[in-house]
Amino acid sequence: MSTETGTKVGTKVVHRRYVPYSHAHYAGNLVDGAYSLGLFGDVATEMCIRTDGDEGLFASYDDVQFKAPVRAGDVLEITCELIKAGTRSRVMEFAVYVVARGAATEASPGAAEVLAEPVLATSARGTVVVPSVP
Repeated sequence: MSTETGTKVGTKVVHRRYVPYSHAHYAGNLVDGAYSLGLFGDVATEMCIRTDGDEGLFASYDDVQFKAPVRAGDVLEITCELIKAGTRSRVMEFAVYVVARGAATEASPGAAEVLAEPVLATSARGTVVVPSVP
Protein backbone atom coordinates (compact mmCIF):
# COMPACT_ATOMS: atom_id res chain seq x y z
CA MET A 1 0.00 0.00 0.00
CA SER A 2 1.24 3.46 -0.84
CA THR A 3 2.00 5.74 2.09
CA GLU A 4 1.46 8.85 -0.01
CA THR A 5 -1.88 10.19 1.19
CA GLY A 6 -2.52 12.07 -2.06
CA THR A 7 -2.97 8.80 -3.94
CA LYS A 8 -5.99 7.96 -1.76
CA VAL A 9 -8.08 11.06 -2.50
CA GLY A 10 -11.03 10.16 -4.70
CA THR A 11 -11.42 6.66 -3.24
CA LYS A 12 -15.11 5.73 -2.92
CA VAL A 13 -16.99 3.19 -0.81
CA VAL A 14 -20.63 2.23 -1.33
CA HIS A 15 -22.87 0.15 0.96
CA ARG A 16 -26.50 -0.90 0.54
CA ARG A 17 -28.80 -1.55 3.48
CA TYR A 18 -32.42 -2.50 4.03
CA VAL A 19 -34.05 -0.58 6.89
CA PRO A 20 -35.96 -3.08 9.04
CA TYR A 21 -39.29 -2.13 10.58
CA SER A 22 -37.77 -2.72 14.01
CA HIS A 23 -35.77 0.50 13.47
CA ALA A 24 -38.86 2.70 12.98
CA HIS A 25 -38.83 5.32 15.70
CA TYR A 26 -41.64 7.74 14.84
CA ALA A 27 -45.12 7.79 13.32
CA GLY A 28 -45.25 6.91 9.64
CA ASN A 29 -42.44 4.36 10.13
CA LEU A 30 -39.87 7.17 10.20
CA VAL A 31 -36.33 6.35 11.30
CA ASP A 32 -34.39 8.88 13.37
CA GLY A 33 -31.60 10.93 11.81
CA ALA A 34 -28.98 9.18 13.92
CA TYR A 35 -29.59 6.09 11.79
CA SER A 36 -27.92 7.80 8.81
CA LEU A 37 -25.00 8.92 10.96
CA GLY A 38 -24.45 5.33 12.06
CA LEU A 39 -24.36 4.26 8.42
CA PHE A 40 -21.79 6.98 7.71
CA GLY A 41 -19.65 5.45 10.46
CA ASP A 42 -19.86 2.07 8.72
CA VAL A 43 -18.71 3.35 5.32
CA ALA A 44 -16.00 5.49 6.95
CA THR A 45 -14.69 2.40 8.73
CA GLU A 46 -14.40 0.52 5.45
CA MET A 47 -12.75 3.55 3.84
CA CYS A 48 -10.10 3.68 6.57
CA ILE A 49 -9.48 -0.06 6.33
CA ARG A 50 -9.02 0.21 2.56
CA THR A 51 -6.81 3.29 2.61
CA ASP A 52 -4.92 2.95 5.89
CA GLY A 53 -5.25 -0.62 7.15
CA ASP A 54 -6.96 0.66 10.32
CA GLU A 55 -10.60 1.24 11.31
CA GLY A 56 -9.94 4.87 12.25
CA LEU A 57 -11.95 7.00 14.68
CA PHE A 58 -14.47 9.73 13.88
CA ALA A 59 -13.31 13.15 15.07
CA SER A 60 -16.17 15.33 13.83
CA TYR A 61 -19.08 15.84 11.49
CA ASP A 62 -19.91 19.12 9.87
CA ASP A 63 -22.62 20.28 7.50
CA VAL A 64 -25.00 17.40 8.27
CA GLN A 65 -28.23 17.90 6.31
CA PHE A 66 -31.40 15.85 6.58
CA LYS A 67 -33.07 16.40 3.22
CA ALA A 68 -35.75 13.68 2.97
CA PRO A 69 -37.22 11.08 5.33
CA VAL A 70 -35.80 7.61 5.83
CA ARG A 71 -38.48 5.03 6.58
CA ALA A 72 -38.60 1.42 7.63
CA GLY A 73 -38.86 -0.66 4.46
CA ASP A 74 -36.45 1.57 2.54
CA VAL A 75 -33.39 0.27 0.74
CA LEU A 76 -30.57 2.75 1.18
CA GLU A 77 -27.36 3.36 -0.72
CA ILE A 78 -24.69 4.93 1.45
CA THR A 79 -21.75 6.58 -0.29
CA CYS A 80 -18.44 7.86 1.02
CA GLU A 81 -15.71 9.66 -0.88
CA LEU A 82 -12.31 10.61 0.48
CA ILE A 83 -11.85 14.27 -0.44
CA LYS A 84 -8.79 15.25 1.61
CA ALA A 85 -6.01 13.29 3.33
CA GLY A 86 -3.63 14.79 5.86
CA THR A 87 -0.95 13.10 7.90
CA ARG A 88 -3.54 11.46 10.19
CA SER A 89 -6.84 13.07 9.25
CA ARG A 90 -9.16 11.96 6.47
CA VAL A 91 -11.99 14.24 5.31
CA MET A 92 -14.89 12.40 3.68
CA GLU A 93 -18.18 13.34 2.03
CA PHE A 94 -21.16 11.14 2.78
CA ALA A 95 -24.62 10.64 1.32
CA VAL A 96 -27.59 8.39 2.01
CA TYR A 97 -29.88 7.77 -0.95
CA VAL A 98 -33.23 5.99 -0.81
CA VAL A 99 -33.19 3.65 -3.83
CA ALA A 100 -36.27 1.53 -3.03
CA ARG A 101 -39.23 2.05 -0.72
CA GLY A 102 -41.90 -0.09 0.86
CA ALA A 103 -45.31 0.54 -0.72
CA ALA A 104 -47.46 -1.62 1.52
CA THR A 105 -51.22 -1.52 1.31
CA GLU A 106 -53.80 -3.53 3.19
CA ALA A 107 -54.26 -5.72 0.10
CA SER A 108 -50.52 -6.13 -0.45
CA PRO A 109 -48.65 -5.71 2.87
CA GLY A 110 -45.24 -6.67 1.42
CA ALA A 111 -45.36 -4.42 -1.63
CA ALA A 112 -42.27 -2.36 -2.45
CA GLU A 113 -40.86 -0.52 -5.43
CA VAL A 114 -37.52 0.55 -6.83
CA LEU A 115 -37.55 4.33 -7.19
CA ALA A 116 -37.09 5.74 -10.70
CA GLU A 117 -34.54 8.20 -9.27
CA PRO A 118 -32.72 7.80 -5.95
CA VAL A 119 -33.75 10.35 -3.31
CA LEU A 120 -30.98 12.09 -1.36
CA ALA A 121 -32.02 11.69 2.27
CA THR A 122 -28.93 12.77 4.23
CA SER A 123 -25.58 14.34 3.40
CA ALA A 124 -22.59 15.25 5.54
CA ARG A 125 -18.90 15.87 5.64
CA GLY A 126 -16.81 14.24 8.34
CA THR A 127 -13.26 13.96 9.60
CA VAL A 128 -11.75 10.66 10.71
CA VAL A 129 -8.32 10.17 12.26
CA VAL A 130 -6.05 7.18 11.77
CA PRO A 131 -2.82 6.23 13.57
CA SER A 132 0.37 7.79 12.29
CA VAL A 133 2.59 5.57 10.19
CA PRO A 134 5.96 5.00 11.90
